[in-house]
Amino acid sequence: MPFEIHTTPGADVQPGATAGCWRLEIPPGPAGQYRLAQLDNYTKVARRSFPHAPPRTLHLRARVSAANLPGTWGFGWWNDPFSLSLGFGGGVRRLPALPNAAWFFFASPQNYLSFREDKPAQNFLAQTFCSPHLPVSLLSFGALAFPLMLIPPVARIMRSALRRVVREDSFAIGVDMTQWHEYRLDWRETGVTFQVDGQIFKTDLSPTPPLGTVIWIDNQFAAFHPSGKLSYGTLAYRQSAWLEVEMVHRGVGDQDRA
Repeated sequence: MPFEIHTTPGADVQPGATAGCWRLEIPPGPAGQYRLAQLDNYTKVARRSFPHAPPRTLHLRARVSAANLPGTWGFGWWNDPFSLSLGFGGGVRRLPALPNAAWFFFASPQNYLSFREDKPAQNFLAQTFCSPHLPVSLLSFGALAFPLMLIPPVARIMRSALRRVVREDSFAIGVDMTQWHEYRLDWRETGVTFQVDGQIFKTDLSPTPPLGTVIWIDNQFAAFHPSGKLSYGTLAYRQSAWLEVEMVHRGVGDQDRA
């Protein structure tokens, strides 16, 4: 399924000189303004119709403009659990869902994106989330109860409950992200294998399909700390930032080519 481009005002996604090469760039600006450049293949379909299930492979080369960019960036598969595509024209309205993902994910220090204290929640990660599909009635109740999450004692209870339902695994990746590196994800029913320049990180967790492919860079942060503190927002950029990718392989197992 081909990628679609989604950007906020001033951001840009440009194809490279050869097929499968892209440069995603967001402009400088103050906090309080969301800036995003994204490629995906799921924005206009219902979550149940997302295109991917195992076996699946994503293999690419990538680099970014600076090592400690404010916000997040990455590439992989997820179920868009918070319907972040609602800001784009033509996006499908969806209820929130529990997270399912397998991706290489960078999170600046303002983020804390883990329900467990024994797993890394910031910096550059190979990360997997595995959650069940919940009934619509429970998802609707969760959306209505979200304001209670701003009360730390309630948030701590909810965080503990989510830790029992949402399984996760992550590995800290120690590379110079401003240099070209080769990244590969192999998603199977029995788990996910991540590779960085041939170095292997494996988990037995396999996200619940279906998922969509996403490649993005933005200035957003979200944090759900063990203390129960919940915070989210957007961060300032003093200069433009970019993510460049060169697709090597994207398809079913080892059959299809990007």
